[in-house]
Amino acid sequence: RVIKISRPEARNCVNRATAAELYEAFQDLNSSDGADVGVLCGEGGAFCAGYDLKELASFSAVPPDTLQYTKGGPSPMGPCRMAILKPTIAAVCGYAVAGGLELSLMCDMRVADEDAVFGVFCRRFGVPLIDGGTVRLPALIGASWAMDMILTGRAVGAKEALQMGLVNRVVPKGECLERAVELAQEIAGFPQQCLRADRRSAMNAAFGSLSMEEALAYEHSNGTKVLASESRPGAQRFVAGEGRGGAF
Repeated sequence: RVIKISRPEARNCVNRATAAELYEAFQDLNSSDGADVGVLCGEGGAFCAGYDLKELASFSAVPPDTLQYTKGGPSPMGPCRMAILKPTIAAVCGYAVAGGLELSLMCDMRVADEDAVFGVFCRRFGVPLIDGGTVRLPALIGASWAMDMILTGRAVGAKEALQMGLVNRVVPKGECLERAVELAQEIAGFPQQCLRADRRSAMNAAFGSLSMEEALAYEHSNGTKVLASESRPGAQRFVAGEGRGGAF
């Protein structure tokens, strides 16, 4: 099943409405008998450029539900705290940055166009990673590479992302969705109970003795402390024109 983020006019930045739609879409994936693998993509040449900073800047205060952590419940980007029961693949074209990077990390595999760009671009505006980024990134690529991305906020191209282990496949520009669907069909052809059991075991091993739930709860508690002090002002600077074109 293909799940598409459809806000191309905003590089598929996620606002509250889109987050709710994504959460519902992954709930449907979990419960559907007719879908064994999910493919997440973006419309119009970008995967997702993160949370909508224009919306964040418009808030008079951080929404109360953003400051609440609910196990398995909606996160600012939508489904990143869910227990997704089936394999998922991110088909990454263009930018997968900030919260968009976190959405890609939520998926089990990433197929990227050769010109795709990954990064913690929210670093420059004081917006924390509270959709699993600080939990999943070190588990996937190791603490050293993760710290490089998290602390510098730099852009990482598809070739380097492949070297890091952040990306599983790099394909010619414009082919990521087609190739991700092909991969999904291949995975869907295997016996699914066994595949899902092995997937659960691998997830458990990847996160060690510290459970993913505990790590996500800590990330939320730690990250939300700066939403009012840095994130909203940073979003307001973005709306005013600061940082455009990749400038710090």
